[in-house]
Amino acid sequence: MTLKTLVLDTLQTLNQLLTAGISITAFSLLLYALSFNLRDRIARSFAFIMTCVVVVFVGESVASVMETPQAMETWLRFQWIGLVYLPSAYLQMSDAVLATTGRPSRGRRTKIVKATYLISTGFLAALPFSILVGPLVTENVVSPYLKRTWLTLVFTGYYLTSMIFTWINFARAYNRTVTRASRRRMGYLIGGALAPALGSYPYLLFGATFATAHPMIFWLLALFNNILVSGLIVIMAYAVAFFGVPWPDRVVKRRLIKWVMRGPVTASTVLAVVTIARRVGGVFATFYPVFMAGTLLLMQYMITMLAPVWERWFLYDGEEHDLELIQHLEERLLTRDDLRQFLESVIAAACDRLQVENGFVASLDIGGLDLLVTVGNSAEFEKQDFSDQILEFVNNQGDRDSFHIFSWGEYWLIPMFKEDGSENLLGILGVEQPEGELLEDQRQALEILVDRASGALEDSYLQRQVFTSLEDLTPQMGRLQRLRAAALYDGTNVLVSQEGELELDEGKVTEWVGDALSDYWGGPDLSESPLLQLKIVQRALDEHEGISVKAVRSILREAIDKIKPEGERRFTLDWVLYNILEMKFLRGQKVRDVARRLAMSEANLYRKQKVAIEVVAKTIIEMEQQAQREAEGEREA
Repeated sequence: MTLKTLVLDTLQTLNQLLTAGISITAFSLLLYALSFNLRDRIARSFAFIMTCVVVVFVGESVASVMETPQAMETWLRFQWIGLVYLPSAYLQMSDAVLATTGRPSRGRRTKIVKATYLISTGFLAALPFSILVGPLVTENVVSPYLKRTWLTLVFTGYYLTSMIFTWINFARAYNRTVTRASRRRMGYLIGGALAPALGSYPYLLFGATFATAHPMIFWLLALFNNILVSGLIVIMAYAVAFFGVPWPDRVVKRRLIKWVMRGPVTASTVLAVVTIARRVGGVFATFYPVFMAGTLLLMQYMITMLAPVWERWFLYDGEEHDLELIQHLEERLLTRDDLRQFLESVIAAACDRLQVENGFVASLDIGGLDLLVTVGNSAEFEKQDFSDQILEFVNNQGDRDSFHIFSWGEYWLIPMFKEDGSENLLGILGVEQPEGELLEDQRQALEILVDRASGALEDSYLQRQVFTSLEDLTPQMGRLQRLRAAALYDGTNVLVSQEGELELDEGKVTEWVGDALSDYWGGPDLSESPLLQLKIVQRALDEHEGISVKAVRSILREAIDKIKPEGERRFTLDWVLYNILEMKFLRGQKVRDVARRLAMSEANLYRKQKVAIEVVAKTIIEMEQQAQREAEGEREA
């Protein structure tokens, strides 16, 4: 084998690997667009372009390894399925980009886009009959290709014309952007969009003679083209990732980088290692499964270990401490289950030190004492509600020292207070009274254990306060992020326009009400509820000091009260909807208990519950419509 032949084979192999890598990358970016921001027009257009690119490069990649002419021709024709729709996809994307900058179509651009799809479909219909492209050419060529026809020339003109109009729209959109960030990303989008447009066209239709005469130049140009395409489509995806999402830039960047590294980069690297191992042959070919598994694990290891480094370099801007604190919150979070495990260990240690078998720990909340953990026969407290008795007994004791033991029946009760000196009760630790006197070392151990338990309860209380604050902040932060993202490309129209009245679709409102009721006592479906857009909820915000959770709760409660029948409460048919809403959602009782109290099956309860939620939704719509009419009357006055 001569040096020239070796170089040509190497270049051809590299091109095959890059072609396969482009198809993998395009498919991965297609999945990314489908997963995160498919609601945006630009993202949907980008997803269709990536679909076309996947078809083009999969066809080219598979055709390059086929051994029979029939298989090669089939896959090269398959490549054209994606190619004929690229002009339409590009025009649609340019129209969406221009509309995003505040210049929506008045009908003409939309009609042109629809017309190009019809034209592309016509070209596709000619593909199976060897009219769009001719038969396969394999003799005396550097690489097999389909022979061009008269319709190929027509398609090429159509392809070029569509791309020219596309870039005219891109230029108009670029000129309409004003902020530095929007112009930079628009530049990334326009530059990245060059890759699929220029890299997908089969230039051998017109350059086969030159390629055959100069194979080295051809393969070098093909290599350069594939490298350029693989890089630019990632840049294009980077620019598109910011459209239609309210997330901060750092979130978009981190998510996209991890997606690209764990997807196309890892898959392409594994493919390259396996292909090279099989081409080298010998022992490498025998152990190529080992190389494949090893490369996959090594790539995942490197991505995980290096992630903090590149995040610190590229994503953080002097706010590393705050962001890392939020990111680590999940790992340090004290869940209710964690609290119970810790308190169970504390009460078990207390029982062990006092040589008794029974004990419990209860925390104080709005509804009274909440029994968190029990040891031994103290589980009897779960069957009978001694909450009011214990709480009244402790409150009647005058001593509010940090550590004091009260005798209550067979138990010692030890109140636990906050450490800030406010004498606010956190909870009660109860242990069975031991036989004999309490020794000094037992008292000291018990005091330490009580201190541990009160510290855990106070930490849990502070954590709930933090989450309450986050629930209140989340809707406002979400609105600001959505405005920030939208204002990048159409700042004037977005920032100066007044929010219009919400379209009261009964199905949507019913869904919102159901989600909010399911999280009535706390959760994202309440704190981030779309019901916050309603005028009645906005008014309720003023009455509840801007706390969104309380405002939504008040409107839900008001709507439920409106469907309450007149008179004294009963458990009859006319009261069933109100009883379900009040018992299941407002009180938070279990489905089984509610069904038993209302003398119905759980299946029937769920059916009635659905009807009840629909009635609440209709009531809220009526309340909102009344608020809108009042607002209109105030404006007219």
